[in-house]
Amino acid sequence: MNQEEQVQVLGLWGSPFSKRVEMVLKLKGIPYEYIEEDVYVQKSPMLLKLNPIHKKVPVLVHQGKSIAESLVIVEYIEDTWKTSYPLLPHDPYERSMARFWAKYVDDKVMLTLWKACWGPESEREKMVEEAYDGLKYLEEELGDKQFFGGETIGFVDIAADFIAYWFGIAQEASGVMIMTAERFPKLQRWSQNFVRNNIIKEVLPPKEKLMALFKAQFGNNASNEA
Repeated sequence: MNQEEQVQVLGLWGSPFSKRVEMVLKLKGIPYEYIEEDVYVQKSPMLLKLNPIHKKVPVLVHQGKSIAESLVIVEYIEDTWKTSYPLLPHDPYERSMARFWAKYVDDKVMLTLWKACWGPESEREKMVEEAYDGLKYLEEELGDKQFFGGETIGFVDIAADFIAYWFGIAQEASGVMIMTAERFPKLQRWSQNFVRNNIIKEVLPPKEKLMALFKAQFGNNASNEA
């Protein structure tokens, strides 16, 4: 790959948003240079130059141009490398529905799950109920499919990477159990299929490191309530 075609990813090791980009590049077999950004300590001049509006990771650099926002980046990769491991269906309606469910995960489910684990105690019961509702619709949409994308990992699966991996660790760290095998058997099966994929496994951050990060940043609900 010549310098003009070089792909760079500015990311953060524990971010599900950054990992979305790496997962897709790996699935499509696209070589890239990864640049770790310690956004909690000091944002680099490179990051501030490439993403001056949000000043966040991930950022993809391709052909000297930068793209921000993880799902926007994923669609850019999909449109640029169409023939290698397609993530979106060919049918226009199915493509629009995949985008709908990906946006649903981002806008509705992820924040609710996070608040259910780490939100103020006074709001936690409400957030847990909202989390159940959010996951219920995903459980129904998944049905008996192996992945949201069918037989292979697709756009919605990538968008839901937090639910598949990070959320289980957040539940364990916080002591708040929501996505159990009893209540959501299909999502549990899906999450196992997702994280066991050999390419996805290459990208996932170590569980112990994430667990320590969650506990250090947000504390343990059980100890807070004691």
